[in-house]
Amino acid sequence: MTGKTLAVGAAVGLGLAAALATAATQRDDAFGESRDHPAIAYTATAPDDAVARLNRRLASGDVTLRFDPRHGYLGSVLEALGVPVSSQVLVYSQTSFQAPLITFEQPRALFFTDEVAVGWVPPGEVLEVSALDPRQGTIYYELRQTPEAAPRFTRNDRCLACHISWDTRAVPGPLVQTAFPRRHDREYANGFVVDHRVPLDERWGGWFVTGRRTPPAHVGNQALIQPALTGRASRPRALTVVEGLPEGAGYLAGTSDVVALMVLDHQAHLTNLLTRAGWEARVAVHDGWLAANASTATLPPRVQQAVDELADYMLFVDEAPIAGRIEGGSGFAEWFSAQGPRDAKGRSLRDLQLEGRLMRHPLSYMIYTAAFDALPPVVKQAVYRRLGAVLAGDDAAPKYRHLTPAVRQAVREILRETKPDLPADLR
Repeated sequence: MTGKTLAVGAAVGLGLAAALATAATQRDDAFGESRDHPAIAYTATAPDDAVARLNRRLASGDVTLRFDPRHGYLGSVLEALGVPVSSQVLVYSQTSFQAPLITFEQPRALFFTDEVAVGWVPPGEVLEVSALDPRQGTIYYELRQTPEAAPRFTRNDRCLACHISWDTRAVPGPLVQTAFPRRHDREYANGFVVDHRVPLDERWGGWFVTGRRTPPAHVGNQALIQPALTGRASRPRALTVVEGLPEGAGYLAGTSDVVALMVLDHQAHLTNLLTRAGWEARVAVHDGWLAANASTATLPPRVQQAVDELADYMLFVDEAPIAGRIEGGSGFAEWFSAQGPRDAKGRSLRDLQLEGRLMRHPLSYMIYTAAFDALPPVVKQAVYRRLGAVLAGDDAAPKYRHLTPAVRQAVREILRETKPDLPADLR
């Protein structure tokens, strides 16, 4: 991790964005240019993500959105984007531009897939939506929660006040944060950004956590303002559902599934690493540091660093161990694993283990996303080459100790049958 400060609200995010604009080139592990560099043109480029495609279908009349008095367009949007209700997680830290509406008693509901997320809080005026564009990274949208004859999603770059930071590797992208309780709202907010490397007993402060079996220690399920606070809770309340949600508010489910939370922890950071690797290569080509058809042996240092970090994270290097068995209860685990693809033996990179580690075959399922496939060819081949070296056992560094020979062999076999564009050394 690169720091343990929690950005709460737009004011903090704006200050962070301003500092980022003047200091981006001081770090070699984050994108070093403006998002509007000519090679990127984030603001000016028309996106081609799931939400942009849905907007086009709405304009053509192929799809319509239904308005519900309790949920607005929420249910219809989830259906149109293929987002399961079982993915719902509930967050009550005030980390949205709709922060004044979010409380412990009235959390914000988030729903997600590999490439899109939808945020809803009653009685918010908008749905918050983000989508992963294969080239441009995460694009932020909103949809007004009022009945309209022709509802449309509009881009919302206000979100970038918080969603470009050192923790996103200086590209627009998602953040999963944990917040710790404090005695009063004037006390400094303490917390940090989470990914799969963070110990479970430090995760999910400001989130509800539900399931049939949840970790014995984490910092979720407790109010963030505790006047009698004497220390950090170590044994949280075990919940199968969140009780006491506002009657009539219209939450689609009472769960904040622990498996969904763990998957989200993993994929949020990987989303940003994918974007950063692609952007670094595009800038290097534009600025003459890299030939578009260069070999992977000639990558500039910034591009090579992005490739190495991406490959290691995809291989779950430094993953925090899971003590005991974890089980959700919303049906998310079953939905997630069913997405495939699978090899002839029925194995998939989406097979969950949930004991000891998150995935049974520790290479990220995000290798199947359009964002991975859209990486500049020189970057994608460099990532493949790095993965191939590790999975073949050519690199036996201690950080790859979790990849036993049997695990490496299984991952290679799954890739051969499920990823058609693999280079020869992985086949």
